[in-house]
Amino acid sequence: MSKSPVVIRPALIEDLDAICDVHARARATYYRGHLPPEAYSGPEELERQRVGTQQAITSRERTVLCAVRDDHVVGFAVLGARFDGDKLFHFHIDPEVWRTGTGTALHRACVEVWRAAKLAVASLDVFAPNARARAFYASQGWDEDTREGDNVTMVLRLRTGE
Repeated sequence: MSKSPVVIRPALIEDLDAICDVHARARATYYRGHLPPEAYSGPEELERQRVGTQQAITSRERTVLCAVRDDHVVGFAVLGARFDGDKLFHFHIDPEVWRTGTGTALHRACVEVWRAAKLAVASLDVFAPNARARAFYASQGWDEDTREGDNVTMVLRLRTGE
């Protein structure tokens, strides 16, 4: 993949297959060795994720953003800033473009959505063994709030009045 700039835009229903592919590849990197493969890449789980992603794209209650480089979806985020306001439900970057600024650009766009909605705090849940993701979120200003089993809840306090 080239070094062309990443473009962040709202997801379209036509992006569904590409989003699902990114989601499957990203999840395989951090669940492998921790969960049985059918839990993250079995046919039933992949279909469940596909249905959920399709519903998110078409819902008025969710915002779905895509990171696109060279006309390829290389990342996506699902957030609930419109109505329930504060949750980052999904944030996945294709492992092939990790450490290229794609995640930072996509995260910046999420923060812009939350600020436009005048939110003060956002939260997310992350798989505790996924140290790479936890480090990324910490580098973007997220703080660990609670930990229960393999789930870590993190919060981002958004500066207001900017």
